Amino acid sequence: MEVPITRTCDFFVAVGVLALAAGSAHAAIPLETYVQARAAEMNGDETRSARLFASMAVADPADRTIARRAIATAIQSGQADLAVSLAKGIPGDQLPIDARLMLAADDLRNGKAKRAVASLEKGATSTEVELFAPLVKAWDLTSRGKSDGPAMLASLPSGSPLTPIADEQRAAMLFALGKTDEALPLAQKALLEGGGRNARLRLAFADSLVRQKRQDQALVMLQGDDEALVAARNRIAKGQPLGTAIETPAEGFAEMLMALAVDLGRDQNKALPISLTQVARHASPNSSEATILLALLLDGDDRQDAALSLLQTIPANDLLAGEALDIETRLLGDKGDEAGALRRAQDAAASPYAGPQDYARMANVLGDMDRHAEAAAAYGEAIARSKKGGSDSLWTLYLFRAASLEQAGRWNEAKADLEVAMKLEPENPLLLNFLGYGKLERGEDLDVAEAMIRKASALRPNDASITDSLGWALYKRGRLPEAISTLTRAAAGDPSQSEIHEHLGDALFASGRRIEARFSWQAALITAKDKAKTRLEDKLETGLTPATAAP
Repeated sequence: MEVPITRTCDFFVAVGVLALAAGSAHAAIPLETYVQARAAEMNGDETRSARLFASMAVADPADRTIARRAIATAIQSGQADLAVSLAKGIPGDQLPIDARLMLAADDLRNGKAKRAVASLEKGATSTEVELFAPLVKAWDLTSRGKSDGPAMLASLPSGSPLTPIADEQRAAMLFALGKTDEALPLAQKALLEGGGRNARLRLAFADSLVRQKRQDQALVMLQGDDEALVAARNRIAKGQPLGTAIETPAEGFAEMLMALAVDLGRDQNKALPISLTQVARHASPNSSEATILLALLLDGDDRQDAALSLLQTIPANDLLAGEALDIETRLLGDKGDEAGALRRAQDAAASPYAGPQDYARMANVLGDMDRHAEAAAAYGEAIARSKKGGSDSLWTLYLFRAASLEQAGRWNEAKADLEVAMKLEPENPLLLNFLGYGKLERGEDLDVAEAMIRKASALRPNDASITDSLGWALYKRGRLPEAISTLTRAAAGDPSQSEIHEHLGDALFASGRRIEARFSWQAALITAKDKAKTRLEDKLETGLTPATAAP
């Protein structure tokens, strides 16, 4: 309750301050309008808030505080035209950086790259002068057919903030200039460093290759089981355009903003990455990647309804429509609308063009609803469709179906799926751990089970879940000191896992360390659910018995 009270107090303090200011300025700004704007902002209606702040800024152009507030709110709410209109009435050195970037995006979108460069080079911060201005200048040269653009990024000064994205931007510029052979090595290097943006960069570079009549190389660029990559390959086979290349100064600018937003989005405060992404959307309005990124940021800012509304604007034929639907069904499930999530997933799977991912998505939703037998059947259809088209990650579908079958109480079928997956990926630690632990729980082939888990642990020594499996295997074999040491290491590796703390508590209790056992069970109880929670409560009441032992 403290946060709402604090916000309310701050609200009335702000109103009081404005009232004093309004009185001294002959009430140029109606107090009622300010109250409405703040109320709308606090209720999450940033669109209305921005318009109200804008009306106040127009009523009193000399009040820079209100004007900046109006611009910031307009940017946050995606009202780019309003933000641009307000920002143009204020000297650049009195604008915050997001407003200046929005003005640059507007210039680039309207083909005025030189003006954007000039304003960024006179920027009030080193970020504009050293990061944005050189990139936009390089793209301006590139758009005029000059190789000086990519050359600028090849000779950056030491410590330049452009360095992390120089390869991908330079590759895009060289592709735009038709210098494909020079672009390809840089593109490949950028893909190795692309992280979460890898699929997006593949789509961009592949489209550039298609435009250069190099379809075979484009198909190589698009290898992988990602749904967007599969869809792109199908389009190329049909002679259809991808529309994903990075070719203009506005598109290059937008890509940089999104790369920054992805990095900044890892922080708790989402305001700046949201603003950067909104600016990117203005610079490149057809970017579905920017829309999806914004939805993810809004979700991280606890604005699920706004995120869902955004995701639903992505057309069904967009290459990233599948990714958007994955996120949408997850958000619906998080909101408790499991029926809505299932309906959306079922609609996609009912399409005559449905592929493995559509059935896997439906299976995920069914699994979240504890409808594990139906989930296993959906995974089965995904497996069948993957076999028809070929898939590098077929083993993951067998793994997911095995997990559903196990949850449905069909261990023998689950074990068979795991064994098939093991033939496809014999050194995979996840499969080794799952199959080994499953055997261990059921007392099957204990020597084989322990050997599998040990191998998984050797392959992934810092994985807390696998370390837990090894510790539990040692416990099951009666090697308590070694089990306690291993389980203690697992609990330190992932303190949030209830199952690890319960295992450690059972091992400690069995070794006579009963007070320590109760501390571990208490820790497990914090995140435990359903049957595990009841079992832990019984253990804390009566101690470890055959009826309360962890499985």
